[in-house]
Parts: sequence; C-alpha cells; structure tokens
Amino acid sequence: MTQAGTQQRCPKCGDVLGAGGSCARCLLGLGLGGDSGPELFVTGAKESTPPPAPEELAPFFPQYELVELVGRGGMGAVYKAVQKGLQRTVAIKVLPADAAKDPAFAERFTREERALARLDHPNIVDIYDSGIAGGLYYFVMEFVDGANLRQMVRAGKVEPKQALSIVSQVCEALQYAHEEGIVHRDIKPENILVDRRGRVKIADFGLAKLLGAAQTDLTLTRTQQAMGTPHYMAPEQWEKPAEVDHRADIYALGVVFYELLTGELPLGRFAPPSHKLQVDVKVDEVVLKSLAKEPALRYQSASAVRTDVDRIAAAPPTPPATELRRGCVGGLLHRLAFAFNPAPNPRKKLYGMELASNWIPVGLATFLWYSAWLTDSFFLFLAAFFGTILLVRNVK
Repeated sequence: MTQAGTQQRCPKCGDVLGAGGSCARCLLGLGLGGDSGPELFVTGAKESTPPPAPEELAPFFPQYELVELVGRGGMGAVYKAVQKGLQRTVAIKVLPADAAKDPAFAERFTREERALARLDHPNIVDIYDSGIAGGLYYFVMEFVDGANLRQMVRAGKVEPKQALSIVSQVCEALQYAHEEGIVHRDIKPENILVDRRGRVKIADFGLAKLLGAAQTDLTLTRTQQAMGTPHYMAPEQWEKPAEVDHRADIYALGVVFYELLTGELPLGRFAPPSHKLQVDVKVDEVVLKSLAKEPALRYQSASAVRTDVDRIAAAPPTPPATELRRGCVGGLLHRLAFAFNPAPNPRKKLYGMELASNWIPVGLATFLWYSAWLTDSFFLFLAAFFGTILLVRNVK
C-alpha cells in the first residue's frame, strides 16, 4: 500500500486511482466480456490501518505465492495468491487485525469456520482452509475471476434479463445456506461476484456474524450487535437485531435487485422498477414484496423468490401498468418522450446497442424529416414517418 499523501495506483493497469479507490480504466473493461481482471476496490467501511502488503504477509504463507491485493474493506483484505503445490489460484482473505483483540473471537472463529466449511454449493465461494498466521485470522478461498455487482452496476453492464438470472442464482445459494442454518446478514453488490462465464458466487458468508462483536464502524456496529451494511439492512436488523432470521437476507436481496435494474437504491418513496425502465410489471411485485418492512409480509423463503423470478424470465413481458392506463395515444406520446428525451440516461439503447449520446435518436429523426422537407417527396415523408416509428419502438 502507498503511504499517506502519495497517489494510489491500480495494481492491474498502473493508472492513478480515483475517489473511493476505483480505477476508471479498469471499470470500463468490467463485465462478462471484459478483459480486465479484478482491481483494487474499496468496499464498506475503511479499516483503521492499511492492510499489510503482499510481501509483508509472504513469510506467514510459505505454501502460497501472494500476487497482489485485490480488495479491502470492513471485512478485511483479500489477496490473489497461487497455491504452489497444486498451482491453483486462490484468494486469501485476512480479517482485520482488531478482530484478534476480542478475547472471545478465537472460539467464535473456530465455531463459525466449521459451519462455513459445510457450505458446498456452486453459487457460494468455496473455503479451502482457515487459521491464524502472524497474529491474523485468515480464510483461503476460491478465486473468482470476474467482477462484483457493484462494479458491474457502475459500469452499466447489467441488463434486466441478466438481472433476473443473477437474482435466481443468488436465491438458489441463499436457500441452500438457510437450510443449513446459516444467514449471510450482509448481502450487497460487493459480496456477489459474477465470473466470466456468467456464474454467480456469493462471498463472505457468515462474516458479519463472525466479526459483529469486533468491529466499530458503519459496516458492522456494536449497537445491540446490529450487523450489516446500512442501505441493505432489513428494518429488524436495526430495531430487533436479536430476532434477525433468514428473511433479512431476502430484504437485502430486494435492495440488490432494485439496484441492478435501476442503478439506484430504493430510498424513501421510491418508484417501482417498471416506472424507470422497460421491464415486466411483475418484477415490481417481486421487488416490493421482498422489501416489505414486516418480515411476515415478505417472501418467506429464497426459493419462493426464485420461483417468481424464473416464471417472469420464461414468460413474455407484461406491459407496465402505467402504459395500460395511458391508452394507445398516451402510450405513444410516452414512448416518443422517452426516445427523444436528450436528458442523460446511461441505460438507453437503440436496437440493443448502447447509445453513445442521448441526442442520437433526435438527430436521426431530424435528418429523416429534414431530407423529406428538402426534396418535398411524398415517399420520403412516408419513409420519415415510418422511420420515426421504428426509432420510437426500438429505443429502450
């Protein structure tokens, strides 16, 4: 890590890191088809002290070759490493140094690591080993070559169809873990990884509970042992932390689902997803039910969420309720306003291709009508009319 006052650089491409520790160049290449691997990405609350550099940890892990620091946050630091004997790429997660100061942590760590080791699911990051080295607790885990959902959302890489697939896979993993008696407690975009083949992997299972009594930051607080990340925490995690069960994960998943679709958090009086983009109105029902304040009004299992999500993905889309209320003329005017509105909208696409500028549809329509006006040709006016209709129908 760099010293205070100096510029931090991305360990992948060498560019100077921006605010929050993100690399603009690498973010442009993120997503399923990108060429860039994981870069230094600060998530959650920052640690009180910088994590050790790979060369500092190397003597404590002689069986591994530590390559680089790939992430850090309230849950600790993650290093990419190569297991020398098997030539296998792994991730080594070193928990915060403050954790070892808790007298009861060693017993809790032993108990929780055994529980986490039982989790064997294709959508959950595998844990290969764990222990203590150099006074630091660590986990050796599967290395996921891809991006987390936070990076994908910021890069504008998540389509509604892909969001449904991601949520379905997360539900499958959560259902399995809940049946094993383990609640994640900190579902958020940073903890959901997508590899280059589109497979979803949930990371940091159980660490919120494990570190709950050892952290004193915004991500994990001491106040009545409330555990989680503020915007993704269910109301009961704030009000009745002792009564939290698996339904808190379902609430957090609802927040993630909304954010995947809209790029925004469901704060205050938020609009349903179908009011913000062209998406099946049935998605609104899934999101809103997952975000119910009372646990009894939410989905009672992750498998129930998955059933509804898969049904939506397999069925033809239902027109948003707002379009049904507008009628034919009102609906057409609404689509015209959406297609030709030059206001910034990073999700707007034409024939499935991302628009470099929101002025492109306006420019194309203007060109068609100007050409027809110059030639005063009836056929060109017809071409301009139908061309405009095609533009309106295909800007989404």
